[in-house]
Amino acid sequence: MLPVELAVQQQGSEAELLLRVDADLFWFQGHFPGQPLLPGVAQLDWVIHYGTTLLAPGKQFASVENIKFQQPILPGSTLKLTLIWLPEKGLNFHFQRVTEAGLSSASSGKIRLC
Repeated sequence: MLPVELAVQQQGSEAELLLRVDADLFWFQGHFPGQPLLPGVAQLDWVIHYGTTLLAPGKQFASVENIKFQQPILPGSTLKLTLIWLPEKGLNFHFQRVTEAGLSSASSGKIRLC
């Protein structure tokens, strides 16, 4: 299940998406009772979906090169997802939480597509 797309911009090998993470998303069920958090596997699923849809059509997931989770993503969050496709290096991604105070890093990393 995907988040709500508020805005999508693509230019060449880069894309930026503004996403709303609604509380009723499947991913929050049972992760965790009393304090729902968006699982890392959901974040990777979205990166692969948007990366292969917008930047690398026909490619498939091969491996996670690296990933860093900096802050939890809570229900109701607004996120900025930045994707950069470098065919020889991989798909770089960066999720940032959008708040009144500005942007803060939630997670980032690189995955290989084949």
